[in-house]
Amino acid sequence: MSSIKVKFRPSTSDGREGRIYFQIIHERVIRKWYSDYKIFQNEWNARKSMIVISSNKDADRQSYLLSIRERIKWDKERFSRILTEWSAKKDSFSADEVIEEFALRQTQLSFFNFMESIIVRIKEMGQKRTSETYTSALNSFRRFMNNEDILLDAFDSELMESYQAYLKSNGLVPNSISFYMRILRAVYNRAIEKNIIEDKHPFRHVYTGVDKTTKRAVDINTMKKIKTADLKMYPNAAYARDIFLLSFYFRGMSFVDMAFLKKSDFANGQIAYRRRKTGQRLAVKWTKEMQQIIEQYPSNDTDYLLPIITSSSATPYSQYRRMQYQVNKGLKVVAEKIGLKIPLTFYCSRHSWASIAKSKGGPVGVISDGLGHDSELTTQIYLSTLDSSAVDNANEMILKLL
Repeated sequence: MSSIKVKFRPSTSDGREGRIYFQIIHERVIRKWYSDYKIFQNEWNARKSMIVISSNKDADRQSYLLSIRERIKWDKERFSRILTEWSAKKDSFSADEVIEEFALRQTQLSFFNFMESIIVRIKEMGQKRTSETYTSALNSFRRFMNNEDILLDAFDSELMESYQAYLKSNGLVPNSISFYMRILRAVYNRAIEKNIIEDKHPFRHVYTGVDKTTKRAVDINTMKKIKTADLKMYPNAAYARDIFLLSFYFRGMSFVDMAFLKKSDFANGQIAYRRRKTGQRLAVKWTKEMQQIIEQYPSNDTDYLLPIITSSSATPYSQYRRMQYQVNKGLKVVAEKIGLKIPLTFYCSRHSWASIAKSKGGPVGVISDGLGHDSELTTQIYLSTLDSSAVDNANEMILKLL
């Protein structure tokens, strides 16, 4: 007779977290396996052998406790699976052997380790761009999991639906969500092919297709209207227009990346920065068009390059958020003044740069069809792998059109 019980061992020190452990009972022998899951005594219901999540906990603590509850469920299922399999196949085994097998499977089934091994293999095959897309997908999933690993056989549809909701809450469009999901699904399918796990169909309720995206780009004539619009009576809109143009000149740089550019990022006639959203390293050649806009504004006495974060008396983040609101509000006025029917956003500037470059014969090797037609992330990853001088030449070609 075998059984698995979940227990809690409180700390011997007041006010400290205790530890969750599993009690494995097999043939009347009791063994304990101590997990890394730590909670306070008032967060454990001994009668029900489960974590209690009180509504008076802050959101971060509730999220932590929920994740621990899920992990306990997965661990218990894994212990039970070993006991079931071995009871059917083995004449005898010990509780200690069950714990050893559990630890071994944890190592073999680590999703992070498995995906990292695939990325290494892809690099060895010379597929640098593919390895970068896989790395970006892994980094995104790590952030969702708060950098806590998960075992391959713990993947289920509920987890993937939660990840999809997480991506949506971070502003990703359906095609970008699908981009991540399809990569994770490919990794999961590789594990199935290697007979590491059985297919639980975890991706059946999440989006893995490719939608035709709504128009986000404007043509060169519209960009000229934006640049030349008479906004003397609307100083906030004029400022928003200038920041939007800078984003366009910077090859569609996001507002958050622009806001946090440091003066130290500018050297040797170019801006070198790392995208906050994807972690990709990019470099943009500084041009006279950029300089003309900067010269319209007072010198920035802070460490930041652009006229967005300009005060040392307020936190950089609070200034960024305030200016983001003001710029978005101002762009609505700009769109209204030039009769633009689609929203004028920084996402629009990114798509417009790629669309205009393509329409003017920009090299296919420089301009990815993905931007404006697929995933923003795919294009940014693609661009970041190219010789930056080729992209700068394309950028100069576009700026001469304005």
